[in-house]
Amino acid sequence: MSNFQLRRAAPPAALALLLALSMPASAQKQRIEKEADIPRFSYRIDEPLEKVVRDPVLFKQIATPIRADMEGVLARYDIADKSSERGMLTALMALDFLLGNYDAALAESEKVRALEEKPADKLLSGIRLRAMVAAARQTGAVNTPAYFEAVGKAIRAELDTYPYPVIANDVKQFKASAEVAGEGRVLGGVRDVLQDALNKNGGSLSSDIAPNLIFARYSLETAIPLKQTLIDAYGGYLAAHAVAKKDIWAERSVTLPAAGPYKPVVVAVWDSGVDTRLFGKQVLLDKGKPAVIAFDLEARRASGELFPIPAAYQPKLPSLLQQSKGFSDLQSNIDSPEASEVKKTMSGLKPEEFKPAMEGLGLAGNYSHGTHVAGIALAGNPWARLLTARISFDYKLQPDPCPSQALAERSAGSYQTVVDYFKQQHVRVVNMSWGGSVKDVEEGLEKCGIGKTVEERKATARKLFEIDKKGMTKAFASAPEILFVTAAGNSNSDASFGEFIPSSIVLPNLLTVGAVDLAGDEASFTSYGPTVAVHANGYQVESYLPGGMRVAFSGTSMASPNVTNLAAKLIATKPSLKPAQVIAIIKETSEPSADGRRRLVHPAHALARVTGGA
Repeated sequence: MSNFQLRRAAPPAALALLLALSMPASAQKQRIEKEADIPRFSYRIDEPLEKVVRDPVLFKQIATPIRADMEGVLARYDIADKSSERGMLTALMALDFLLGNYDAALAESEKVRALEEKPADKLLSGIRLRAMVAAARQTGAVNTPAYFEAVGKAIRAELDTYPYPVIANDVKQFKASAEVAGEGRVLGGVRDVLQDALNKNGGSLSSDIAPNLIFARYSLETAIPLKQTLIDAYGGYLAAHAVAKKDIWAERSVTLPAAGPYKPVVVAVWDSGVDTRLFGKQVLLDKGKPAVIAFDLEARRASGELFPIPAAYQPKLPSLLQQSKGFSDLQSNIDSPEASEVKKTMSGLKPEEFKPAMEGLGLAGNYSHGTHVAGIALAGNPWARLLTARISFDYKLQPDPCPSQALAERSAGSYQTVVDYFKQQHVRVVNMSWGGSVKDVEEGLEKCGIGKTVEERKATARKLFEIDKKGMTKAFASAPEILFVTAAGNSNSDASFGEFIPSSIVLPNLLTVGAVDLAGDEASFTSYGPTVAVHANGYQVESYLPGGMRVAFSGTSMASPNVTNLAAKLIATKPSLKPAQVIAIIKETSEPSADGRRRLVHPAHALARVTGGA
């Protein structure tokens, strides 16, 4: 329902796995404080992109100017957020390996590693690249049986030197990514995303999209041939260290009794829709029916508490929801029938099957996301009363609808309409596990073929984004009595640098949440930055899908409703609390992580603070 294509802050494991596959010194550098200010470039490409990623000579020709521009940006600019610099260095590393420049690839890999901030990333960054270079030098070739064996041994040997509790989640992710790898998926993405954008923009790609050609060829030349080697190396390590991490959240949790000195508290789940049938008496009624306000993809008023499933997908919905469980099991390293089916289906996709498969998964994820979030937000609180605010997320590979000023203005107005409904229904806490950025708008414009140049798209994107952001900020500020809780995002970057909204907005009644796992270890995907105040469990958190199936999903989408849950319990216990007071209690009773980098919420201590027990 917006120009920046609002996205679920935590895509189901499906998208997480897909994304995991992609992948002068003395002069005074110019400082870049916002992601949108990184210089853009444009590349004319006259050959079919599938040919580009398959033909080494043609690929090198196309990649040469892309390399020059990335190296130029790194040399001339001091970029405030390390993730952007890591992204460019990773592309250069992949390119140098493909061209046989192994020393350069290793040097770039070490630069990436030096920029990593999370403990697991500091250890594992570049592990596959180091193994591939060592194996290529040892055997004198790549993608031979001897090379595969050497890569597997090198990865396993390095993994065995690292502490399992720190790297376990990441290694499970690596293994799952390898299990769903397939040439058809890589080429399908080239055809249905990159080629489509090229065609719509007169044979040009921007520097925002063009580096994906490097990662596509890198996947074809490294990840796909090494598939079984990687599965065996990661799987062997996990099997040898099959130790469950300690659950710190069980002892921190609090369940409110169904009787006592508590008051009902209205909790709004502003998301993709909720199957209210699952929540019984916890559902708020408006004129005898579940309280719902909904907007469609065009930011127009709609009806229905769940996203409507197109007729063509209705027969497929049960199997798509089963696939959600399969992806979840893969992420947890669980060998289930659903996981086996997902591995078979995803790795065996033909290029022409990519688009319907990915859009089907996106649709199912959008359909189920809000219900999953609601289950977390309401758990253990019989005093919570659910209000559903349905927002529509686009599930298609190409934006539909495309960004426009009319859409931006309707979207901005829709925020106020929703918040006014919240006030009318006496909502006290709102969960928002979604977001977008100015760069998302710009990418949407390019994919739609809107704008003659990168600079024109940049200016248009900024204009549309500011309309949306202003409307959103104004709506939140108009309800100072309501606490808005939002997910930090899953880009492993600074939410403020990327200008992600709502997570970068600063208001006294807005709380932004990052994600950790069961043991309180920082999630690899969680975004960060000055607005991220606290962290909560967002790794493989179990909740409902529409219909009642229980599945574990990961993301800051799951961490945010854990804090919404806590806030609602505090207000049910002491209704006089104002948003600023609730935020203060949550922050003051949180505890630092062992390395001091995060503040972990502590529900038991927060409730004790309110009841006088601490």
